[in-house]
Amino acid sequence: MASNSVTSSRNSASSWTSKQNKLFEKALALYDKDTPDRWQNVANAVGGKSPEEVKRHYEILIKDVREIESGRVPFPNYRSSGSTN
Repeated sequence: MASNSVTSSRNSASSWTSKQNKLFEKALALYDKDTPDRWQNVANAVGGKSPEEVKRHYEILIKDVREIESGRVPFPNYRSSGSTN
């Protein structure tokens, strides 16, 4: 049972809405790696996330990008919107 509560706690902490993800992306563009208190600033811009959560979200993003660029994970095949064939 304890592992279930840890898992659900981890899932709720790591659950990001599309709005939060968009705010996260914009904040990363605004606060680069040389910005003092970068993760606090990003967390403030996103809202509802701690500096530790946004830093972890960034680390996961970087790992995912590296996996895709290395060819270990296939690039997603998105359907183009508005295409009528």
